[in-house]
Amino acid sequence: MNWTFFVKSIWLIGGRYFMIAGIAFLIFYVAWRNRFFYRKIQNRFPKNSDYLREMGYSFITIAIFSFVSVILFNHPKVAPHTTRYLNISDHGWFYYFALYPVMFFMHDTYFYFAHRLMHHKRLFNWFHLVHHKSVNPSPWAAYAFHPLEAVVEVGIVIIFLFTIPIHKTHLILFFLMMIVYNVYGHLGYELYPKGFSRSALGKWINTSVNHNQHHQYFKGNYGLYFLFWDRVFGTVREDYDDRFEEVKNRRSAV
Repeated sequence: MNWTFFVKSIWLIGGRYFMIAGIAFLIFYVAWRNRFFYRKIQNRFPKNSDYLREMGYSFITIAIFSFVSVILFNHPKVAPHTTRYLNISDHGWFYYFALYPVMFFMHDTYFYFAHRLMHHKRLFNWFHLVHHKSVNPSPWAAYAFHPLEAVVEVGIVIIFLFTIPIHKTHLILFFLMMIVYNVYGHLGYELYPKGFSRSALGKWINTSVNHNQHHQYFKGNYGLYFLFWDRVFGTVREDYDDRFEEVKNRRSAV
C-alpha cells in the first residue's frame, strides 16, 4: 500500500469535493439562504443532521475512491496493464480534447444502467438507500454513498483505464467537471433558464430539478449528465417539464 499516494488522492478527491460543495453550500444555504429561498426546488431546508450524514458518508466515499486509485495507478500487477499514457504527443491534441465528450457519454451510460440496477428491490437497501436518505438533497449529497455504492461509482474509472487510451490529466479534469455538475444536480436550486427543459438542447440535458425529483420520489429521472437514456427507455417523469417551469416561474414575495 502506497500511503503517500493514498494521502495525495485523499487531498485531491476530497479537496475538490469540499471546495465545490462548500462554495455552493455557503452561497445558497448560508450567505443568501433567505434571499433565494423562494427559488428552492423544495421549499424547505434539510436538517443539520442531514448535512452531517451526507458529509460523513462522503468521507467514506473519498477514502474508497482514493484506495482504488492506489491500486490502479501504483499496484505493480495492475498499473502496467492500464491504458494510461503520460505524453500528449503519443495520441495528439485532437484526440486529447475529443476524448472528453466520449468520457461524458461513457460515464452517463454506465451511471444510468448501474443506477437503475441499484433501484432493484433486492439491491436498493444494500446499495442505494443511504443516498436516498437525502430526500431533499444538499450539495453535500454529491458523494453521500453507501460503501457498496461507492465501489459501483468508482467502476467507471476502471472502465476508462482498461478500454481507452487516457492521459493522466484526463481523469483530473474530467472528475473536476463531474463534481461540479454533480453538486449542481444536488444543489436544490435550478440554474438553467426558464424554458430550458423543453428546448431543443435542454430536453437532452439533466437538470437540478430533474435529479431533485428523483430524490423526492425515488422513481424516474435516472441520468447523470444527459437525459438520452431516460428518453430512450421512457423513464423521464411525466411531470418533469411542468415542475421545471413551476420552479422557474416563481417570484419573490419581497
